[in-house]
Amino acid sequence: MTANPNSVPPGSGPGPKVRLPWEKPPAADQPAPPATGTTEPPTTRPTGEGASAQTGSHYFQQVKSRVHRRLIERLNLSSLERVGREQVIEAIRRVVHDLISQEMVALNYEERELLVSQVLDEIFGLGPLEPLIQDAEISDILVNTYKSIFIERNGRLEKTDVRFQDDRHLLQVIDRIVSSVGRRIDDSSPMVDARLPDGSRVNAIIKPLALDGPHLSIRKFRRDALGAEDLIRFDSATEPMVELLRGIVKARLNVIISGGTGAGKTTLLNILSSFIPPTERIVTIEDSAELQLRQPHVVRLETRTANIEGSGEVPQRLLLINALRMRPDRIIMGECRGGEAVDMLQAMNTGHDGSLTTIHSNSPRDCLSRLETMIAMASLDLPEKAMRQQVASAVNVVVQVSRLGDGSRKILQISEIVGMEGDVITMQDIFVFERSGVGENDKVLGEFKATGIRPKFADRLKAYGIDLAGMLFSNLGDRPHMSARLGGSHRW
Repeated sequence: MTANPNSVPPGSGPGPKVRLPWEKPPAADQPAPPATGTTEPPTTRPTGEGASAQTGSHYFQQVKSRVHRRLIERLNLSSLERVGREQVIEAIRRVVHDLISQEMVALNYEERELLVSQVLDEIFGLGPLEPLIQDAEISDILVNTYKSIFIERNGRLEKTDVRFQDDRHLLQVIDRIVSSVGRRIDDSSPMVDARLPDGSRVNAIIKPLALDGPHLSIRKFRRDALGAEDLIRFDSATEPMVELLRGIVKARLNVIISGGTGAGKTTLLNILSSFIPPTERIVTIEDSAELQLRQPHVVRLETRTANIEGSGEVPQRLLLINALRMRPDRIIMGECRGGEAVDMLQAMNTGHDGSLTTIHSNSPRDCLSRLETMIAMASLDLPEKAMRQQVASAVNVVVQVSRLGDGSRKILQISEIVGMEGDVITMQDIFVFERSGVGENDKVLGEFKATGIRPKFADRLKAYGIDLAGMLFSNLGDRPHMSARLGGSHRW
């Protein structure tokens, strides 16, 4: 039997008002509302040309707003905390159906269920953003004021038809996010970083700093952490490159992952950390905890911002100093971007080899320049040559990642820091990605190649029992396992 799309679920039609144990009792001295809506006339459903579009936007939002408001007025929110979530959701669903019936609007079954779902999202989720949060294909959600929302899917930005009602509606969702992690956002503190319960990273900024209204950026947290095989499957690297990186981590070489925003630095850091033996003690330091380490002996540290009085801040540098007292075998810092670089390099130089971190930069050579700048930020007044000697002796490998014009993410270079020649740090590329042009649909074409240079750390790998075949560093671009044409997926 086929369901009638205009049918109404049981209990949702006109009849006795549904009342829940945790609903507010009616005021004894309050007269019953008039039978006809004198304060809020029922919304008339649009008809004629263009009605469908209106139904999906203004008309629908009006109904949802009123139902949501009446639901909040009817519920005793403090009592909801003592009831199981599933029980609350099912009961609220019945009340919403009852309120929809009182609205006297013409909604079919699908529209009623959509309205119920959206009202539940307003109460328990992130309102209009909740379907985007649940979509596994979306990696970033970018809210540019209440009426303009973009997403990143498969490395490309696209605009959605999702929108908030107004700035106030968007601010309510932002406040719900930041208050859940003990932070606030207002005129005196108009910028905030936070994270969702699933680990997704959130940044919000409001007026007066954001001139056009509140802005919200969400970098979604992957529930299924990618592995080394995914780099090969998505054509982000070749098998020899992955084997080299595996050997580099196991041989306890110090690695910096370099790249721009959204290039995949944290994802690659996750993958490299999976190569660390399970017998080692790892301490991670992050601004917002994103790493998904599977080893049994992991200590996770996270920075803290200042409180309302401007005190209580715990920066990365302080956590790093504390981590050195925790007997770590390895230190993984989510991102170096200030004076903590000095302490990180010191740790790499004083027995904590095998450490990993990321840096925002456009090339391995730029990465070294950024490190020098960060050392200068620590106000140690070191000579330029001394800073470079510190970097050259601490860092062994720089891995450059990038998001290309077609949205694909690739490891563009694996470079070794060889040492110093005079006042200059010397580097050599082991693997590179060479572009060859642009194909259909703006697809970037190119291939991964070995430079033919045998790295200086090859002997160290051998000392750790890692025997990488000599052909790994030979430039055999015509062999399938030594080169890979760009053109695969890029979801990392």
